Amino acid sequence: MDNAADLRSRSIRLPTSGLALTKALRRPLRVALFSGNYDCVRDGANQALNRLVAYLLHRLRAKVRIYSPTAPRKAFESVGDVRSVRSISIPGRPEYRVALGFPRAVREDFEAFAPDIVHLSAPDLLGRQAQKHARALGIPVVASLHTRFETYLDYYRLSFLRGPVERYLDRFYDDCDRILCPTQPIAQDMAARFGTERVTIWGRGIDPDCFRPTLRDEGLRARLGHAPGDAVPLFFGRLVMEKGLAVFARTIAAVRAEGLAVRPLIVGEGPARNWLAEHLPNATFMGHLSGEELGRAVASADILINPSVTEAFGNVNLEAMASGLAIVSADVPSASTMIAHGRTGLLVPPADVGAYAAAVADLVRRPRRRAALGAAAAAAAACFTWDDVLDDVARCYGALVHVPLATPTARAA
Repeated sequence: MDNAADLRSRSIRLPTSGLALTKALRRPLRVALFSGNYDCVRDGANQALNRLVAYLLHRLRAKVRIYSPTAPRKAFESVGDVRSVRSISIPGRPEYRVALGFPRAVREDFEAFAPDIVHLSAPDLLGRQAQKHARALGIPVVASLHTRFETYLDYYRLSFLRGPVERYLDRFYDDCDRILCPTQPIAQDMAARFGTERVTIWGRGIDPDCFRPTLRDEGLRARLGHAPGDAVPLFFGRLVMEKGLAVFARTIAAVRAEGLAVRPLIVGEGPARNWLAEHLPNATFMGHLSGEELGRAVASADILINPSVTEAFGNVNLEAMASGLAIVSADVPSASTMIAHGRTGLLVPPADVGAYAAAVADLVRRPRRRAALGAAAAAAAACFTWDDVLDDVARCYGALVHVPLATPTARAA
């Protein structure tokens, strides 16, 4: 496999639009989605799932039922018919909830719904038990990969569990009919282990109304205390240690040690906020933002520093690229699949603070190079559209429900 197009070319050819799939099926498609935290946590994975559900409901006119833990208060306004599954919160991380399995009442609701497709978005106990039940009933099972859970263990001193966790994940994905992978490198890895015919790429799109260079706001920068010529580093995402906060803080310290008086902008919220504030004095914390307010804050920075190695896709890289920022990211599959090193951003060894600091310091000192990387990044990000990537999911579903093949048609309005 040389690229994502090659993976697609080996799949069953299906109607190019999601609406064509519904017409071919001659009735509404019924999808049961199992999620670990569908609207409990506002993160890239849940935002992607909500976009998928909206697409299924409004473009495919499908019937969708979501089974997920729920919290007393939603983290954001979610889409679709959510059926609560019994769960407990994680000690020290109350925003995350863990389902306690697939109980009888939920199983009976699932059977009454009679889905055509079961879509699993997390390899947790709920997902695993739902997977076994669906297979027993002969219902096709799709799993989408959103997070490299095995990488979390290193951040919580649980590396000794990596072997058993990886073996469990192998069993989970091996029991799926199709695996939706967010990037080409991950797809290649999964195809080598489970077969090319079982792998489909489901990337991510960008919302151009929220993320675009024209949202840059010099007035906002001035109110935050930045002069017009300042280079503002950005951390953008949930403030949790597995996002690489320690590497980010040490990088800023190293850049400052070179005599560059950078003051980073922190966009996001999370349980590690106090830790980051303690280790990163003189930073501006903007908290959780959304919509155009979020896009304006991101576009008003200059350099995204993304040291995370746990993402399966890396939405923050794409959103910062679309906003016209120069990117300095860990060289991991989630980044290398969308960033061309030296042209649309810079990739550095994931744990090498010296490499991060050298890259950031160079961009601070060279505003023209910074601007060139940002402009190229924005142009590259424009190719990532939600309609295209969600139609890829529709094609995957169509292959599994064996709809009659049709001549490709123009995309539905």
